[in-house]
This record gives sequence, C-alpha cells and structure tokens, in this order.
Amino acid sequence: MKTIKLKPKKEESVLRHHPWVFSGAISTLPPDIEEGELVKVVAADGKTLGVGHYQIGSIAVRLLQFGEDKLPQDFFLQRLRSAFRLRQTLQLIRPDNNCFRLVHGEGDFLPGLVIDIYGDTAVMQAHSPGMHFERMKIAQALTELPEARIRNVYYKSETTLPFKARLDPQNDYLIGRFDGNVAIENGLKFNIDWLRGQKTGFFVDQRENRALLEKFAAGRKVLNMFCYTGGFSVYAMRGGALKVDSVDSSAKAAALTDANIELNFPDDPRHSTHAVDAFKFLAEMDKDAYDLIILDPPAFAKHRSALKNGLLGYRKLNAKAFEKIKSGGILFTFSCSQVVTREMFRLAVFTAAAQSGRKVRILHQLTQPADHPVDISHPEGEYLKGLVLYVE
Repeated sequence: MKTIKLKPKKEESVLRHHPWVFSGAISTLPPDIEEGELVKVVAADGKTLGVGHYQIGSIAVRLLQFGEDKLPQDFFLQRLRSAFRLRQTLQLIRPDNNCFRLVHGEGDFLPGLVIDIYGDTAVMQAHSPGMHFERMKIAQALTELPEARIRNVYYKSETTLPFKARLDPQNDYLIGRFDGNVAIENGLKFNIDWLRGQKTGFFVDQRENRALLEKFAAGRKVLNMFCYTGGFSVYAMRGGALKVDSVDSSAKAAALTDANIELNFPDDPRHSTHAVDAFKFLAEMDKDAYDLIILDPPAFAKHRSALKNGLLGYRKLNAKAFEKIKSGGILFTFSCSQVVTREMFRLAVFTAAAQSGRKVRILHQLTQPADHPVDISHPEGEYLKGLVLYVE
C-alpha cells in the first residue's frame, strides 16, 4: 500500500475524524499513485492517521478507517451490517415500508458511496473512483446481509463519478436482474425508475416531510411544484386534499406522477398533472387558487460558483409563491443544494416574505431523515433544509 504524507500541522482535522484529506494538506505523493487506489495517510512525523481512497481533485483522500494502516478483510460487510442495524433501530423495515437509504456516504462511514433499497433491490451509486473499483465487493457484501434479503444490486454511477477520472462506468445489474419496480413507503406504492430516473429513482430523503404534508392536506387545494415522481402529491391525496395539481417541466416526470397516482388512487378526479415550466406556471396561475403549495426544486446551486444565482432563484421562486398563495395557506419550501447553508436559505425565504408584504410564520424547520445521517465530524453531510410556513 502506498503512503501519502501530510504537511506539518495538517493532521488536526483527521485526528478529529473528519474523513476528507484536501490536496493542499499533502506534502508528498508517491510518483506512481493511481486514482481510486487504497492508500495509507501519515502525519509529517510519520504517525499513521488512517487508510482511504485516493483521487485527483480538491478532496484527495476519503478516509475509510482512522488510526489503522489497513482495512479488515470483511470491512464492507462490517460497515453494511452497522448501517442495516441503524435502519432497523429507526424501524424503517416494515411490511408497509420497504424503501430507505442504507448507506449515506460519510454519514455511514463509507465516504463516496450511496445505496438505496427498494424492496429486494439495492441501487448503488459511487461518488469516488475508489468505491467504483470496490463495487463488486460491496455488491457481494449486500447479499450477505441475511435480514435484508437483497436479491438484485443495480449499479448506477454514470452521472455521479468525477468526469476527469475517465472511468466510463456502465449502469447495469451487478447481481440479479430486473423483476419489478414497485416499492412501498408508509403504505403507499410507488413505481421506482432506477434504470432511467434521477438519483437512484426516487427521493427517499423526503419521506418524513411527505408524511408531515399529509397531515396538512385535508380540505386543501394543493400545488406540487417540481413534482418529479409525485411523492408529495400521493401523500396529499391520502391526506384528503380537495384538489392536487402536480407540475414538472419534464413530460416523463408528469407521466410517472400519473402512474403513481393511478397506482394508489385509480380514476380519482382530484388530481391533474401539468408538464410546463414551474416559474411560468406560477406566474400565470390565478391568485388564491391554492392554499397548500410545495416548492421542492432541484439544486439551484450545485457548486459555490453558482451560489449567488442559486440564492436569487430561491428568492424569486418563494416570492412568487407568497404572492399567489391564499390567505391562511401553508407553504412547504425546500433547498437540496449542499453549498446553500440553512442560514442562507432562510435569509432567501425571509427576504421573499418581506418583499411580498405577507405575514408569515414558521411552523416547522425541516431536514433530511435519519436514514441520511450526518457524521458529527463531517457537518458537510447536511444538505436538505426546508421550512413549513403559515401565510396570512
């Protein structure tokens, strides 16, 4: 195993178990080191700090083990067992719920790896070359979790691996095959398109927020913006909404939303989909047409260079919702941009509220669910933030 040596006094964050080693902290690199390789990291005085995957870029090493110079032979099985036990503790594995996140990268001490479970299928995404090279070992370990009963492992990393790594990953089954794609979340059925859909096919991170929305839906007219698979819409329907309109610029997303509504509420006239631009729909819709609006857009700022424009986008979107929502209405508004902090998002929404002249009160402050844990040594793992607002 090759060794990476840090500059003097650059080991402090690693000693606090932060899993990232930045390129600027490195004193020397072995001349023949290859991207994705397992390496040992040592301090300037030679003290062993840990073992991790090397990659080219600002984050040079993602540490898997601290204070050791090698990984145990069954390392991935150990970590997957620990992650599965946590999901059992969270009571996510039930007859009425068989979809959840099993591995959330650094939050489950497997940086660079995401695994979502849909029934007996695990959908795996590698975000680092190291995890890409370990994919078969991880897939095999998944099938060795007896209580998980995983029969299929689908690898979906074409869009998540660093472009510069030139790995040319192919989305495909590592184990098993396609044998149905309906999963159950809190007793509701969803078609999961892990072959062609965004992320792993479904946004499992909004499960608890969807359940909260259901409690507000009774007797309300609901607008679900950026609906994607229609998750919030399905919950609103079960919650007793008078009317639900789902909006997404993608005709494919609108069709998937219709399919999920039909799966749970066949021939129910309360629901309609609209494959149009969200901002255009908001601008043209009648004022007071809705008294419950969900704003769950894609990340407006994926990188720091886009932060300013991203915050402007959140402000404009929320301002338009404040302008149009009926008095006494409820607004669920979210940001999934990791570079947008909780404080930045709140300020963008608060500015929009002030510009609208409406009286707005915070009812709930939302985040990602417990199966998307945040390592206490890695606060960067918190990405989802949301507000539930009462608008007079």
